[in-house]
Amino acid sequence: MNRKDNYAVIMAGGVGSRFWPVSKTSYPKQFHDMLGTGKSLLQQTFLRLSKIVPSDQILILTNSEYVDLVNQQLPEIEKGQVIAEPAMRNTAPCILLSALKIYKENQKARMIVAPSDHWIEDEDAFASDVNKAFEACSNDNLLMTLGVKPTFPNTGYGYIKFKYNDTEEVKTVETFTEKPDYPAAKTFLKSGNYLWNAGIFIWKTSYIIDEYRAYLPEMYSVFEKHLSKLNTQEEQLFLKQYYPGFENISIDYGILEKANNVGVIEASFDWSDLGTWGSLHTQLPKDENENVSINAQSVFIETSNTILRTSKDKIAIIKGLDDYIIVENEDSLVILPKKDEQEIKTIRNLVMEKYGKHYG
Repeated sequence: MNRKDNYAVIMAGGVGSRFWPVSKTSYPKQFHDMLGTGKSLLQQTFLRLSKIVPSDQILILTNSEYVDLVNQQLPEIEKGQVIAEPAMRNTAPCILLSALKIYKENQKARMIVAPSDHWIEDEDAFASDVNKAFEACSNDNLLMTLGVKPTFPNTGYGYIKFKYNDTEEVKTVETFTEKPDYPAAKTFLKSGNYLWNAGIFIWKTSYIIDEYRAYLPEMYSVFEKHLSKLNTQEEQLFLKQYYPGFENISIDYGILEKANNVGVIEASFDWSDLGTWGSLHTQLPKDENENVSINAQSVFIETSNTILRTSKDKIAIIKGLDDYIIVENEDSLVILPKKDEQEIKTIRNLVMEKYGKHYG
């Protein structure tokens, strides 16, 4: 398997509103050092993928307003490696754009699509799983995914159902389910043939393009008429003109749920999508009362299971709380029970309505 045919696409356009007030529209979570490692989530993702893919073949898909942030954080990349979306249109249009750009450069290319904001500790295991997926999609026309063995009935993740009693390393996918309710998630866990959808996809560019032609023909036909403009100076003008008109649809709904040849490898690495403050609490080192402190010089008194994040080196004394999120930055302070963390998105919208959009 030729490493030169491996390409990667990092999706770095999201706002990460459930990490408000640290993650804001002007500076989203993928550009923050959320884990206290000295590197942002985007920088960590780039380094992780550069072990599998030549670093000059890693494309960063982002919103046009974040191009400068990407270039600041990844000064080693060339200008052409950053793809600026002029409008947010979910994952289907941007993945087709990336696949066509890569295919135009190398018709033998395989690509991995990965979010920019995930936590993966065992990077060697990750590389091993990705290489197995590259191999599987090279040998057969397969759309490959990586699934994570569920540890509890999480209603915030999508689920992948594979063929029951499938003992193969590459399992046959039967269905995708987006964020189920709690009773359904419990049933999935019991059945044993469901995995969390990690949102990491691997395929041959030629094959995914064929699938778009079959399942999203209108979107594909617009690109087909303007193929000559991709990877040229005319590309940005074409995107500005047509991109906002594309259907706002995910790759899951648009392609994967309809496709016949989808395979999944169960991940051999620990994974979190770091979607909420609670998930961040799970991943970070804790004191003897399960408290996590980020940036703060903290004193916890009669407090447990709590995550605290402040601006750098602030002294914070917390007394009498259990299972709380406390987040402070230069202009906002949020204190709420961890069980209500899904409400942060709504709270952010209320604050923006009341005090102005710059607070979001």
